[in-house]
Amino acid sequence: MGLKDELTNFCHDVFCGKWEISEGTAVPHGDSRLTLKNTAITIEGTVLYADLDGSTAMVDEYKNWFAAEIYKTYLYCCARIIAAHGGVVTAYDGDRVMAVFVGKLKNTNAAKVALQIKWAVDEIIMPKLRQVRPDTKFQLRHVTGIDTCKLFVAKTGARGTNDLVWVGRAANYAAKLTSLPASYTYVTKSVYDRLADEAKLSNGKSMWEAVTWNTFDNQTIYRSSYRWRIS
Repeated sequence: MGLKDELTNFCHDVFCGKWEISEGTAVPHGDSRLTLKNTAITIEGTVLYADLDGSTAMVDEYKNWFAAEIYKTYLYCCARIIAAHGGVVTAYDGDRVMAVFVGKLKNTNAAKVALQIKWAVDEIIMPKLRQVRPDTKFQLRHVTGIDTCKLFVAKTGARGTNDLVWVGRAANYAAKLTSLPASYTYVTKSVYDRLADEAKLSNGKSMWEAVTWNTFDNQTIYRSSYRWRIS
């Protein structure tokens, strides 16, 4: 079979085939129910995107090994904090990481992670960088976005080179939130309304400020500049 016929047949099978959809309760890494044909898992999940800000300028203005060190330390800290709160890293995309949280505390855990990433940047990554390179003028800036919804998870790509696609508002909104001004954590109202008080209040004072998301129908979202200490 030639390549054209193979591609034509695959598109026909996908467009004409019936979907086999299963309910899920965990992040479906390596789930045998997912194939490259029309199979999917639906799951109530909270999506977090943590993104470096200004990475293009960093690559242009600094040595390649320096940029790589920033990527490595930032993404490592993000990944370890995510895992510590029950989240699962689902993708790395250059200078950002995507994670999914499930369960009753998925929104609270995702918010804690975001606030701890900010603490790690301010209290671990940057102090260590300045200790090793006291003359550097670099300042790591970053932003985190979080949203929640029912996700439709399917496998995409080709045999041997495939990945999961997370279809649903949360994946798109969480990513779009990272385009807002840096050094804040942003959550949608759906996430904020489901936060436990420990992730909403600090000494009786709200850690979150309601703002208008102008580019998305002027909906209300919440941002925070607070940090959550890592012990």
